[in-house]
Amino acid sequence: MLCSIRPLRRTLGVTAAALALAASAMTAQAETRVTYKSASAGTAYYQMGVELSEAVRQGTDDAIILTLEESQGSVQNVMEVMARQGNYVFTTPPALVEQAMAGEGPFAERQHPRFQEIRGLFPIPSITMHFVIAGDDGVTDMAALEGKHILIGRGTFGAREATRYLELFGLEEQVRIADASIGSGPDALKNGQIDAFVTASSFPTPNVIETAASMPITLVSFSDEQIAQTGAARQTIPGGTYPGVEQDVQTTSLPVIAYTTTQMADDTAYTLTKTFWERRDTMAEETAWWSSITPDMLSNMTGTLHPGALRYYEEAGVDVPDDLR
Repeated sequence: MLCSIRPLRRTLGVTAAALALAASAMTAQAETRVTYKSASAGTAYYQMGVELSEAVRQGTDDAIILTLEESQGSVQNVMEVMARQGNYVFTTPPALVEQAMAGEGPFAERQHPRFQEIRGLFPIPSITMHFVIAGDDGVTDMAALEGKHILIGRGTFGAREATRYLELFGLEEQVRIADASIGSGPDALKNGQIDAFVTASSFPTPNVIETAASMPITLVSFSDEQIAQTGAARQTIPGGTYPGVEQDVQTTSLPVIAYTTTQMADDTAYTLTKTFWERRDTMAEETAWWSSITPDMLSNMTGTLHPGALRYYEEAGVDVPDDLR
């Protein structure tokens, strides 16, 4: 009797091991991996990638795993469409997608047919201009920058926009520009080495929070006419976003969109988009910048939506512009 039980135990052990192996294989097979490329580590947009990857993991019960990759910027993100295979998601201002498809701007010398395969998924927090001045006024106007020593950084979108705005409003000869990276802005302002700094990031942006926590700050608010002159999208930073700034601040922003390509399966794009919107409020409870995202921001998108994303928006009753279909 004992001899007959032992082989049975061995058989059961082998069967259990085989079942476990099969279950593991099925789990691995069911798991979809997506590369997510946004910005360099330490930036607000990289942090958004961390938050989004966790939201997708939780929202899909690990069925979709977002793997973050560092990036040197939006142009690189779009350029990599030429070589990327499989599930590639990247963030960029929609204007760069338009240039890539048209073979213009930074893509004029590197045109590629795969740029035509870019498809949209959902908006993420916009790049918002912050003109930060030492002082306790809370809110002021561009004229307050006259005679100031300002740090705008080097080579970034924020630095380019700041330079453009100073020229546009006749202040380029009325200010002194500090030769330093934007990362040193908060410390330089606190130490009195500069009078103001300009940064571009989604609000509430960490370097402005850091500064406002240790000293009084004032933010520049633009008039309707000034915003129209810039040609940029209007962005309101609600009063109370930063300590000491109790009034709404009218400024400008650059829309940012999460894109993929036609290589992504419709079901994957559908699930990613659905999970993003279903987890948006939960993400906003942890980090305020997600609360600024609304479906009407789809109107900022260039190109067309991925069919899977479009299916979700139609099911959700979102009004999708005709040119995105």
